[in-house]
Amino acid sequence: MKVNFGNVADNYSLYRNDLPADFIPALIIRGYEIKGKKAADLGAGTGVLTRALCEEGADVTGIEPSRELIKKAEEQNKEEGTQIKYKYGCAESTGLRDEHFDYVTVFRAWHWFDRQKALEEIRRISKKNSTLIVADSGFVSKSKVIRDTMDIVGKYKHGGKIIPAGAKAEAGQVINGFPVDWFREWQDAHFDLQEIYKFTYDVLFTNEDWCGRVGSLSWMAEFEGKKQQAILNELYDHLLYTFGETDHKIEHSCFTAVLKRNPDPVDQMY
Repeated sequence: MKVNFGNVADNYSLYRNDLPADFIPALIIRGYEIKGKKAADLGAGTGVLTRALCEEGADVTGIEPSRELIKKAEEQNKEEGTQIKYKYGCAESTGLRDEHFDYVTVFRAWHWFDRQKALEEIRRISKKNSTLIVADSGFVSKSKVIRDTMDIVGKYKHGGKIIPAGAKAEAGQVINGFPVDWFREWQDAHFDLQEIYKFTYDVLFTNEDWCGRVGSLSWMAEFEGKKQQAILNELYDHLLYTFGETDHKIEHSCFTAVLKRNPDPVDQMY
């Protein structure tokens, strides 16, 4: 499934740079050393995880299929004086070197990939015994703000219903936020699950910030600009009328799976 995130690039840049503060520390405390390692961040978007890996001392390259999002990431490079490498490409065909990376990371993007092809590509670019980190995060609160938002956006969707993004829409049973099928696919591709964990965190939004966050979501990418703005204007007016000028504390969860690449059977032959 293809979604043109270029349609929401401005809002994505402003309102989706919310990597949980505990994300990198949660890896470090579990013994995953990032400093000095080579990392490829697939589906990098505007570089929220790419920058965090760089700040931790990794030599990181971000791969992103939206030129609009790469432009936003490079603009942030200039603002912060960083030299992070971003490359136009997709998870299924990165154009990166063979067996070069200690870490391959994916944050909020695995559900958009052709997973079989992506796994083949990750095996190609990653070193033997490298680490694959797949993570997702999003709001989980059942607050009135969330319910009202779903109602307003949903009435503009076909069928009046918002469905989960990408491959999540096809998922049946899930384990810790990940569809069960993914675990079998990872195992079949010789990536052994090391650990899976989650944590929750709160994000505060003003009415304007919340509308910006909603405008960055894949739900909105199918609408042209004027329709997007009309929906967000309606949402803003509703929030202001219902809640006034106030901050909304929205609970989020972050789900992380850490996998270790095992050698192919042919690699184990003597």
